[in-house]
Amino acid sequence: MTEVPTWLAVVVAGLLILGAGLTLLGAVGMLRFPLFYQRLHAPALGNSGGTLAIILASMLFFSTTGDRIVVHEILIGFFIMCTTPVTLMLLGRAALYRDRARKSPPPTEE
Repeated sequence: MTEVPTWLAVVVAGLLILGAGLTLLGAVGMLRFPLFYQRLHAPALGNSGGTLAIILASMLFFSTTGDRIVVHEILIGFFIMCTTPVTLMLLGRAALYRDRARKSPPPTEE
């Protein structure tokens, strides 16, 4: 592999730090929110934003250092962006169904 240009290293490092920070923010949100229904929102930020930044860093690095444009990461990002909201929606509905089956209202923050 050839030497990486400084501008590329700075941009890729910035995108990776941004992606890792967003993912960390989503994980901290999972710990901080007290209720299950509130915790459904935290992973969406980490998965969507963090994955997008990391995928952009990967595409930029390997397209610049390689001999061709790398675009297969777009497919990975597309699947993550599509499956995360659906998964969280299904988890929320399952929890709501469970709470209704118990004849108890969903918990509220007090």
